[in-house]
Amino acid sequence: MIIDAVKERQSALAERLKSLRLQRGWTQGQAGCASGVSASAWSKIENGLMSPTYDVLLRLAHGLGVDVAELFVPAREHMGAGRRSIERAGQGEVHETPMYRLRLLCSQLSHKRMMPFDSRIKAWAVGADEGWSRHEGEEFVYVLEGEIELHTEFYQPEILRPGDSFYIDSRMGHRIINRGASEARVLWVSTAPGELTTVDREDQ
Repeated sequence: MIIDAVKERQSALAERLKSLRLQRGWTQGQAGCASGVSASAWSKIENGLMSPTYDVLLRLAHGLGVDVAELFVPAREHMGAGRRSIERAGQGEVHETPMYRLRLLCSQLSHKRMMPFDSRIKAWAVGADEGWSRHEGEEFVYVLEGEIELHTEFYQPEILRPGDSFYIDSRMGHRIINRGASEARVLWVSTAPGELTTVDREDQ
């Protein structure tokens, strides 16, 4: 059942990517070039054969000129100062990566300045070169459940427990791994980035 749910979410992302690409009249190669991913990686994602990391999602969204949340569901445009979005418990689009299970929160608004996620930290043991991210913007993480270890490019790893939090410049290489007995859960808020650079090591 879990595998079926993951495949269903990958399929929804694939269909949305294809729709956004065709709206622009782009080939997969043109879309990949605009997003900074290879044509082969774009093809794999659009055909539901590859689940992109968060960094790659950022690049796809940036290339298409949309919010990350809009890769999963069309956003509603809200004009003027009266903007509001409510997300009920357990709702929100879910995206699985090897490191994290990201639940997008309040995804209905377009052109947001922040992207909030209810995230599960899945990875316990990773290689020295695995799971690192680097991109424009800033991030705030508040630990809700479990125990995590924050790895950053310029600092020693730090253990964080429920009630602990951190704030980082996302241009610094970073990753989070699990240090508890079960999946850890955090509230993760990322600012919407501008131009993107990454150190993601998956097929791009």
